[in-house]
Amino acid sequence: MSGKSGQPEAGPSHAGQDQRRRERDRAGVSGGVIRRAGAQGPRSWIQKVFEQIIDTPRQWVSLSEVVPVAVLAVQRYLLEDEPRDMLPKLPLYCYDVTISDGVYQEKCYLDPRLNSLVYKNILKVGKEVRITRVSCVYNEKRIGQGTLCINKVHCGETLKAISLETPFRNRAHEQKPERPLRGGKSHYMALWNNEDPYGDIWLTSKRAKEYNLSTIKIISLSHLEMTWSTRKNFPALLVRILYKSKLRYYGKPDKKITEPYQTFLEVADSSGMVSVIMWNALCPEWYKSLQVGLVLLLRHYTVKKSYPFRMQPPPVDPQMKIISKIEICLNLQDPPANIKIIPETQVQSEWRLPQLNHRFVTRSELDNLPENHLCDVIGILVFVGRVQRLKKKENSEDFWTYRWIHIADGTSEQPFIVELFSTSQPEIFENLYPMTYVLCTQLKVVRNNDQVPKLLYLTTTNESQVFITGGQKGQPYAYDVKVKNITQWIKTKTDAGEMKNTVFGGYYPYPPVPETFSKYSSSVKVESLLTAISEVRKEIEDLQYREQKRIAIQGIITVIKYIPDRRATESASTSETLRNANLPTTSQAARGESQSQERDGKRHHHDGDPVSSQTTSSSLSPSKKKRVLQGPDAKVVAVPQPETSSQAKGNKPDMPSTVRRQESTSTHSLGKARKPISDKWESQLWREKRFRLIDHLHYSHVYPESIPRRFIFEHREFLTQQYNTQPSKYIPPEEGSPKLEDFKSACSLGHFEVTILGLNHEIAIDVAFLPMYCPEDVQTSQIDTLLTCMNYSCVFPPEVTGNDRLLGPRALAGDIIKAVTELNRVHIIGILDICNLGDDKIEVCLQKIYTPE
Repeated sequence: MSGKSGQPEAGPSHAGQDQRRRERDRAGVSGGVIRRAGAQGPRSWIQKVFEQIIDTPRQWVSLSEVVPVAVLAVQRYLLEDEPRDMLPKLPLYCYDVTISDGVYQEKCYLDPRLNSLVYKNILKVGKEVRITRVSCVYNEKRIGQGTLCINKVHCGETLKAISLETPFRNRAHEQKPERPLRGGKSHYMALWNNEDPYGDIWLTSKRAKEYNLSTIKIISLSHLEMTWSTRKNFPALLVRILYKSKLRYYGKPDKKITEPYQTFLEVADSSGMVSVIMWNALCPEWYKSLQVGLVLLLRHYTVKKSYPFRMQPPPVDPQMKIISKIEICLNLQDPPANIKIIPETQVQSEWRLPQLNHRFVTRSELDNLPENHLCDVIGILVFVGRVQRLKKKENSEDFWTYRWIHIADGTSEQPFIVELFSTSQPEIFENLYPMTYVLCTQLKVVRNNDQVPKLLYLTTTNESQVFITGGQKGQPYAYDVKVKNITQWIKTKTDAGEMKNTVFGGYYPYPPVPETFSKYSSSVKVESLLTAISEVRKEIEDLQYREQKRIAIQGIITVIKYIPDRRATESASTSETLRNANLPTTSQAARGESQSQERDGKRHHHDGDPVSSQTTSSSLSPSKKKRVLQGPDAKVVAVPQPETSSQAKGNKPDMPSTVRRQESTSTHSLGKARKPISDKWESQLWREKRFRLIDHLHYSHVYPESIPRRFIFEHREFLTQQYNTQPSKYIPPEEGSPKLEDFKSACSLGHFEVTILGLNHEIAIDVAFLPMYCPEDVQTSQIDTLLTCMNYSCVFPPEVTGNDRLLGPRALAGDIIKAVTELNRVHIIGILDICNLGDDKIEVCLQKIYTPE
């Protein structure tokens, strides 16, 4: 949203600015186009290009002189009033791209053939680009100069800093509110979804004012319900807003509506609750000003029969009447609605307007709430995930945006896990970070007690609202007993510095997939349950920016290699050793392990020193056997395993904890037994087939954006930008901004590179596996095989130091690699999470492995 002068780190001198202003004033012509009067100062490449193509509308011109320019804005709008047969499958939306050559800025129209560069976040703000082919396009409904159209462009590197002080060559591009270059729309839309208000048409200036109500005739909602069909004129309504929905954009190319928006307000008086629909241009004028709890005086509205399939939210008072047969409509015209905000000081008790009644639940109460129960929660954020996108419909250009968050309230060791979709509050959604006091309303319970581990989280609804604040004084809910208790708990935690283990961003595999493939099959709503490994590349290529998708493939695991965390390796010699452990009996050791010689395989460019021997294990039953673990100091350890998975219920590994303390495990010395851990395993099948493949897909690289990071409050703005979606307008970086890689990983276990060979032995794919464990998962040794460890999805384990008597990352790595050897030549079904991180960065993570049932 930035773009104002005075912000860039490097720009022209003030003298240069004054010179350009004087020159611009002298050279201004009709239509706002600037003609340079002389050769003073640097020559504008944009001006030269425009002079070259001004007389060649709709014809491409390949530029003989190509210089790099910077992208300052990428803005989206609905493409309408255009011949739909110009291009095959013309996209629904188009983009205006603002560039700067250091002398002028120019807003250009992006050829729809290049939209994919925006879809994949390759063409984005802050990048250096080279435009090699352009054309001139006129808007025949406007008087003025033509528009520069980008027909061919090469995207380069991201620039460290860009000056925002350069003026627009065309004065019309400086007009407010901003207008798209083409079509009949008067506004831009949010870049990545249709729910968020974006741009300067969205007003926030509406305020409550004292109003004389003594002369106004007011009708109750229940009376209106009984008499509306026989009335021509409707008296005023005096109501309180109980719920406010997110925005709905219903624009289509053939609809002649300037601002095709719609929102629902659930309002009530003493007689009942009814839905009010605000239409079109009233939404930009009023939406951001109308908050839940305000009292409104509504006049010049219309009444119609309600839409039969819409579900109204439940009233705040169970005794309140729900008026569902009618809807109140507010329009800009026919008739023009009259809306007044009445100050709370003027509200009289005899009006008997309902008060807001929050349904707060604590985390300790959540376990007993039924499926689809609606509730409000309050607490402090301990984990904030990156923003992701979900396609609304197959083959659609519209997406939902969402992120996962964890809210702790001190009543349980487990936090609330919330799937937070955009609630048309971008100023809040984009500024969430750990250690923030947050209130979420109208959340719905999602649970599945038949899944292992049990699935339990909250998700937003159409009426959900999110509020972040440093204090609750003056708010009605501040006096709620639960809110008081949580507020007091938050003060003690933050004052004691116990929230330092909060986490920001990274790959977050939630919700976890069911434990059996049959349950997974019944939970997936797709046309084809399995994706052929030959189709994976197409699935990946179709992904748009931050779109995350889950697919299932069949194959054989042939290679697995452990890549340790960069920071964790510095202290590996002490953190990965189990000291003072019990020596297992001969029979236990015989049952738990067998050895096989490792065969050399092809190294990747980042391989470390190979380990010459590999320990494998026979099939271990997690339900009744003891597990054999090995440490780099060549000590063999047997760790007791719970007899049944139900005995580990108290651990609740599916619910991450960020505030509980870690208990140490007592162990004893093992003597001189030595068994090395291998960082890599490679099957004989891979050695036989690797050089006969027709295709090998390499997607095992883990990018910095995929690593959850420890949150540092002082760098909250930088981290917030990293895990939000790309902004529409360039935001200059702060001086001395760090790199994402500089922040400590919240998961010190590292990751794995896994190679899956297709069943036909023709195509292989390299994917990443990022294990993330709770402290209890490590201590109770619930990681007996790769299959069982994938049942646990959380954010991070505790730090493992030399004094901790716990399994270190490399010991766990060896254990997982051992488990994979049990799957040698076994056909498996792998569940993959695929995501486009933008700028040609693809993430493919293995989340779950099924063996044939």
